[in-house]
Amino acid sequence: MDSFAGFLNVCKNFIMTLTIFDILDMAIIAYLIYFVTKFLQKTNSTSVFKGIIALIAVMWLSNLLNLSVVSYLLGRAFEMGLIIVVILFQPEIRRLLEQFGGSNKVWRVLFGRKIPEKTTETAITQVALACREMSKDRVGALIVFERNTSLDVYVKTGTIIDAEPGNELLRNIFYPKSPLHDGAVIIRNGRLAGAACMLPLSANNNLSRDLGMRHRAGIGMSERSDAVVAIVSEETGAISVAVEGMLKRHLAPETFETLLRNELMPQESPKKNWIRKKSKKTQLGEGK
Repeated sequence: MDSFAGFLNVCKNFIMTLTIFDILDMAIIAYLIYFVTKFLQKTNSTSVFKGIIALIAVMWLSNLLNLSVVSYLLGRAFEMGLIIVVILFQPEIRRLLEQFGGSNKVWRVLFGRKIPEKTTETAITQVALACREMSKDRVGALIVFERNTSLDVYVKTGTIIDAEPGNELLRNIFYPKSPLHDGAVIIRNGRLAGAACMLPLSANNNLSRDLGMRHRAGIGMSERSDAVVAIVSEETGAISVAVEGMLKRHLAPETFETLLRNELMPQESPKKNWIRKKSKKTQLGEGK
């Protein structure tokens, strides 16, 4: 009982000495750990990360037991291992830095203007119509919706366009004899930003062999950013969507449009909607 009271006293003293900078420090470290962990879950590097943790645990145990020779050998191996890990996982490290540094969500909140929902909704409707028609005609298409991660690097690889993503325009771009059909269309802020853009291929070796270069490019784009990628197969006409490295295939046109709306225009939770409706009813009652 005394030990528990002493523990509570220590916790109380610790909390009393905390400053706003200490809380900010812990929040940043927690976010970095969450960001790295979430990134590792999307790649094939989880087993290697577990091996590094196990090596650190063995080093700590050898130091605790005063195993000098083992500690020395493991220390040298760990120093060399860090260099080897950086060399072997250079693509993953670069992808991590791209995702961390390419996110412009904070800048949009502080300095950017809010995108009207009507603009995004119009873009979704037109893309859904275009993909429906291209699916019937078996015309291949690759359409990227930019979200928080900036895609300027990929927009510059194609032809810069600033236009509304209409149904006819998208179908003309992906028409097989069109000079812009070989590549991806990138939509930013509800407008068509670029066409014939080159996208990075997925580094995932576990993908199905029946997936072509268009699908692998769409998955690769979703692995390197938070973009939502719509894909129409040229061989089968199937519509797919890639988000966060995951591919959802053979979608019905209605399901495809609903998925785009859920990803690009997330709705409020039912509880918030119920509270808002209740407050509106209360105001109407007071007005009467």
